[in-house]
Order: sequence, then structure tokens, then C-alpha cells
Amino acid sequence: MPSTEDRPAYWTFVPALPAPFLKMFVQQAEEGGFTGLFAPQVHGAPFATLGAAAMASESMQVASGIAIAAVRSPFETAMTAMDLDRISMGRFSLGLGASVHNWTGGFHGVPKRKPLTDLRETVAAIRYIVANAHKGLEPFEGEYYRADFVDFQPTPPPVREEIPIWIAAMQRKSVSLAGEVADGLMGHPMWSRHWAEDRVREELADALRASGRQRSDFTVHLWPWTLITDDLAQGIEDSRPSIGFYAGIDQYEPYFEEHGFGKEAKACQERIHEADLAGAAECVTEEMVRTFVLLGSAEEVQRRIEALWDIADALCPVPPAYGLPPDRLMTYSQRINEVVN
Repeated sequence: MPSTEDRPAYWTFVPALPAPFLKMFVQQAEEGGFTGLFAPQVHGAPFATLGAAAMASESMQVASGIAIAAVRSPFETAMTAMDLDRISMGRFSLGLGASVHNWTGGFHGVPKRKPLTDLRETVAAIRYIVANAHKGLEPFEGEYYRADFVDFQPTPPPVREEIPIWIAAMQRKSVSLAGEVADGLMGHPMWSRHWAEDRVREELADALRASGRQRSDFTVHLWPWTLITDDLAQGIEDSRPSIGFYAGIDQYEPYFEEHGFGKEAKACQERIHEADLAGAAECVTEEMVRTFVLLGSAEEVQRRIEALWDIADALCPVPPAYGLPPDRLMTYSQRINEVVN
């Protein structure tokens, strides 16, 4: 477990806000002692938000949490990563994820791919481009990405020739890939403590061993769903939509089956396919909420968060936000900030 002196402080998520509010959010996070900011890709890319956040802060790290790898070329992602590393003066990390075909194909129109093959190839291409674009690029030949770079002109030198790449994971094969090719792992908010402690730790240790690296060479970020309240009944209701949303994704069904919630996941899938998030939330049981959400009083949640340092190098506790009105989401976020800082 990292000591208080040498462990990374907590991270938080920065949403895309109007400029004055975004600046205020970032500065408050910096004054509150947060180490870094993640911006997610739900629909749009996270990079504009991260550029603005980097300008609004003086010392905080910024990272995509996540950028969906398949929806843009590795060349564009690499160039954007170098731009953000320049804007932030070396404070940027690239968080990548495979996402699910419901999104990559259903929203972005990307042809179906083997997601982990694509993600492995994307990481390799980005590393190559970042390290060599200022020197000149030879052709890259992958299964999905092919570029001849015939007319490519070398770029100015990057701030860093190696920008940290972290891979987001829900299931075990993604954890293994992170341990094989990435600099860090970002755990899904849906991860239970049991999953992170047993399945993930074992899978990651095997992958790092196979890649010839030590655990100290690698960063594990955990993003636990966290809801601090003394009104447990309301907290359970407020957590249900987020769990119902993810349980409704077909590709995540094996994860829920391993936790004993296969039947509930299938019910959620039926509702999500009908665009009925409220119906999916109704399929989520109290047991599911207590399995996947750090729920309870400030003292109880603080104790459970602190226990995660046995697994994590950095923590980003987040409220289960789907379906929450803005005022309640802000209240829950503020309670987290008070507990972790």
C-alpha cells in the first residue's frame, strides 16, 4: 500500500462546460489537491475539454478517460496526443479503450473488428508515430491500420518521445492486454472490489510477468462508483440507472454472469434495446447496487475507499451519474471531494 507521502493523490472527472465554469471547476480541483483530471468520451472526443483544462491549471495532470481507439486513426490520435502534451507541457497521458460494437459500429459506423487486436495495433502505431514523427516515418502495416507516409514531412520534436498510454478494461482479456502493452490500467467504474482484488490482480500479474515488467513499472487507476448518503434507500434508487445502463450492454453479459447477475443483465439488455433506461434501472436489484457501488455514510465510504489502496496507485471515485438530476449529481460529487481531500 503506498504511503501518504508517495502515493498519487485522487483524480476527478472534468465535464465539457462553458469556459468560465470549466475554468472554475479545474481551479477548484487544483486547489482541492487533486492530482489529475480525466475527460471521458461518451459521444464526442475528450480532447477539446482536456486542452482547455490544461490551460486552466498549472500543475494537474490531464488524461483521456477514455478515448475510444477505433473511432479515429492511430495517426490522428498520436498527433492529438503530442499536441495535448505540448499544451500541457508534459502533463498529458493517453487513456484508450476498445468500447463496445454497439457504440463503435452503432454510433460511429466503424466496421466490426476484433477489438483487442485493434487496440493492441493502435497502441503500437501511436508509440511508433510519437517517437518518430520528428525524424520521419516508414510505412506501417497492420491488420486494420496501414499507412505509407509517402508525403509525410517531419514534425517539430515532441515534448516527450514517450507519452504514457493507459488502457481501460472491463473484462479480464483487456486487463491482460494492458499488462502486455500499456503503461497503466484504468479500471471500469462497474468493477466490484472482489473483481479488482482477485480476478484483476491475478490477470495483471501474469501479463506483467510475461512482458518482463515489474508491478512498480505500471500504474493502476481505479474509478469506483461512489455514493455518500445516509438515505440508503434513495442512494440505491439513484444508483440503479448507471448499473442498468452497463448491464444492458450485450458484450458485458459474461461479467455480470460471473457475479451471479446474468438473469438481471439479460432483463436490462431487453430494456436498453428498447431505449428504456428507466426500465433497465427497474431490473437492477439492491444486491447489485451494493456489489458495484461504494454506498453509505461518509465514514463507511471513506473506509472502503482507503482499502482500495491495496490494489490501486491512483483513485478516481465517481458518482453513478446516469439519470441523476444536475443538482443531486453536484451534491454527491461534493461529498466525495470532502471525503477524499
